[in-house]
Amino acid sequence: MRYVIIGCGNVGMELARRWTEAGHQVTGTTTTPGRVEELREVCSDVAVLRGSDRPAVERVTDGADAVVLTVSPRLARSFDAGQRVAEYADTLTASARTAAEAHPRVVFTSSVSVYGAGTGAVVDEETPTTTDPDASPRNFVAAEQAVLATTGGAVVRIPDVYGHPRDLDYPTRVKLAHEVLGGSVPFSAAALLYRIDYRDAAAALDFVVSEGLTGIYNAVPDAVTPRTNEEMFGEICAAEGWPALTFRGEIRTPTVPLSSAKLRGAGFSFAH
Repeated sequence: MRYVIIGCGNVGMELARRWTEAGHQVTGTTTTPGRVEELREVCSDVAVLRGSDRPAVERVTDGADAVVLTVSPRLARSFDAGQRVAEYADTLTASARTAAEAHPRVVFTSSVSVYGAGTGAVVDEETPTTTDPDASPRNFVAAEQAVLATTGGAVVRIPDVYGHPRDLDYPTRVKLAHEVLGGSVPFSAAALLYRIDYRDAAAALDFVVSEGLTGIYNAVPDAVTPRTNEEMFGEICAAEGWPALTFRGEIRTPTVPLSSAKLRGAGFSFAH
């Protein structure tokens, strides 16, 4: 099989590694020329492009069996509501629309932020998406809609990704929030801090592609309901002697338990 992964961050690189080791041909993309050699370690071919560049995406996806979008907005432009507008529109919505126009089989890596704070006792794939005007959920929802409008479209909604050696651990993230952002973050204090290991995120994408699944799937480790952002990060601040963070509540994620029963019912299991 020949696959294209648009946006090879930690999850995309792990997915490429899995597929290459399984004998598939994998084309990975990056927007950074300096990462080409890194991608070549796990990809058969590498292309430097933006996901919103339609001619480039059409060329690289021609003849592919499936296209996976693991694009991520730049972290530096994610903390300010104003900066999120253009960054999320180009990285998420424009990339998804371009891929969906170029290929009939696209799998998009989305976010549980599309649910907002969530409704009901448990959030599952039937839970309505939020109408929150913030650029983050608005563009994740728009990207999902573009992909799901195709016959082979699938969406995998994931929470915060962790576990890769290059990832910042949570104390370091909190430290940076104080040093760079003045202790103010755009997230909600009451949101449950669901996390997924980058290897499980890649495995879930692999499963959806390999099984030919379409539609929406939550990929959220749901064996245990986690603590809230305020509880988790408050504990870190107390341990380090830092002031408590201020949660602005601009990007809302569920405050009620999330379910991945649909994905698990299809045969997937979380390993981490």
